Amino acid sequence: MFGKSLPGLNTNRCMKGLLLSFLFFTSSLLCSQISVCKDGITKFTSEAPLELIKAQSDKTSGVIDPASKSVAFSVAVESFEGFNSGLQREHFQENYMETSKYKTATFKGKIIEDIDFTKNGTYPIRVKGTFNIHGTEKEKIIKGKITVRDKELLIESSFEVPLEDHNISIPKVVNQKIASVIKVEVKATLKPKV
Repeated sequence: MFGKSLPGLNTNRCMKGLLLSFLFFTSSLLCSQISVCKDGITKFTSEAPLELIKAQSDKTSGVIDPASKSVAFSVAVESFEGFNSGLQREHFQENYMETSKYKTATFKGKIIEDIDFTKNGTYPIRVKGTFNIHGTEKEKIIKGKITVRDKELLIESSFEVPLEDHNISIPKVVNQKIASVIKVEVKATLKPKV
């Protein structure tokens, strides 16, 4: 019964259709595989006339959904280390970033370019979204690059953050020691969520 073909039904055409449907479904699953990380690196640099301040965190969390091209990153502000002194770190946490009220810095957005996440390579990208620091949101387009390497996604970006965009005020007495625009770098390797 099963070995016989039905009248008017082309078995080869059906098999090809099923195979194409299966391949399309499989590639859709690969494209929609969400990738995550919890150990990305975020660095910032304040280069003012009288002082250079650098700090970094290796606790940046990130998620990328290739199917929707959605991107989200967050970092706990208190996780930054590497200041010139403990007092400098304390001023950063308490006076400027007010981490007791505003614990995280976040960015959520969408990749503008079309990327083939199934093909290894490095692609320049722009991500349009909302950057939230110090409880103040600002719409931003952030440039960077994404490297697809087998099942891993390497994200690298460097951008500037004007303090006034996020209501971070610097007292006049120290404005020669803290830059009004902070340079930020993010580097993270995201792996498929299991």
